[in-house]
Amino acid sequence: MRATSSRRHFLRRSTGIVAGSILTGGLNIVRAAHVAGADQIKIALVGCGGRGVGAASNCLDVEDNIKLVAVADAFEDNARHAAAALKQHYGDKVDLPPERVFWGFDAYAKALQAGIDLVLLVTPPGFRPRQYRAAVEAGKHVFMEKPCCVDAPGFGSLQETNRLAEQKGLKIAVGLNMRHTPSFRQTVQRIHNGAVGPLSFLRCYGNNAGVWVRPRKPGQTEMEYQMRNWYYFVWLGGDLLVEQTVHMIDMANWAQGACPVEANGMGGRQVRTGKDHGQVYDHFFVEYSYADGTRLYCQARHIPACFNCGDVVAHGPLGTATCAGKITGQNAWHYEGPAVSGHAQEHVDLIAAIRKGEKYHEGWYGATSSMTAILGRMACYSGRVVRWDEAVAKGPDEMPRVLAFDADPPVKPDAAGAYPVPMPGT
Repeated sequence: MRATSSRRHFLRRSTGIVAGSILTGGLNIVRAAHVAGADQIKIALVGCGGRGVGAASNCLDVEDNIKLVAVADAFEDNARHAAAALKQHYGDKVDLPPERVFWGFDAYAKALQAGIDLVLLVTPPGFRPRQYRAAVEAGKHVFMEKPCCVDAPGFGSLQETNRLAEQKGLKIAVGLNMRHTPSFRQTVQRIHNGAVGPLSFLRCYGNNAGVWVRPRKPGQTEMEYQMRNWYYFVWLGGDLLVEQTVHMIDMANWAQGACPVEANGMGGRQVRTGKDHGQVYDHFFVEYSYADGTRLYCQARHIPACFNCGDVVAHGPLGTATCAGKITGQNAWHYEGPAVSGHAQEHVDLIAAIRKGEKYHEGWYGATSSMTAILGRMACYSGRVVRWDEAVAKGPDEMPRVLAFDADPPVKPDAAGAYPVPMPGT
């Protein structure tokens, strides 16, 4: 896809796309979005880790006729634990006999055949494109967590599936939950209405102390170890810029109304350098350039006891907007509405769209924002200026050829147990 057509497509898809989420100040928004319906919506959970159980909980919390009827995970213990925990908490809203608790690499395909209407795809993101494709081919509505891919071929696959989902009229939600949080939505609306004037530049931050580490256990194959410790391998998680900072990158793209045309940056490993930290970086800095010359300066860091921040700031000649809900300058404003969880609201909005039969397709900006993060990672790993066209057309395929616990993953440790780490300039 050419950069110009991709940006035009992005602009067309990113405005007014979330039907059913009218976020006004005086309402209890999550309850207001409830849509009554007599027909039961049957859901399946694919990916039974902590975020998967959380997504299933967010969906089951919607005040509607919803039932969880299948769970699937690569690992038996994950699938069984999620089934038991959700059944204990939600009672009759969960119907999971043993024959609908699936595990293995093909578990997602079995869940899609369990008589469901909606599937929640919450596996490590490397698996997202193929599972999304299978779900849409099976005619299911989809919620998929961010990021939606970890490499350029995955982005291409997403775009093909997005077109198929649109043709079928399926409802597609993406876990970029800030788009469903009223403080963020109202800030971006004001930016688009000129509250700070034409954007001069943007800043975004994805800085925090980091995430879990899951040490190797006796008897694990290399494939199983990497999948258990998935955050630290590019083919599974995409690195922190893609896996986490995509939230802020998406917000910046939304505020700008476009995706970048190129990126340059730097990064490395300074603290997370052990064998259990795989091959990923612990800090990035990316300068993104948009077609109109606007720059986005993006920090991402996972190092304890440092400056932490998760926000997007837009600067213009009339003022500055912090996307969490504050504008300073000539059109000063701050959000005073109710606190609403984007994690909860995104499921309310999706279920409402399914009930009403409204057009609802977040897959377009889910794919584009994921690819924007990948573009930044490619620039930092290579030390080069990387253009959007080049990244989409030539970005490497990170996925393994064979998915099996006894197969080789795409990256393996050396004799000392260390993994190859991307080195700028080489």
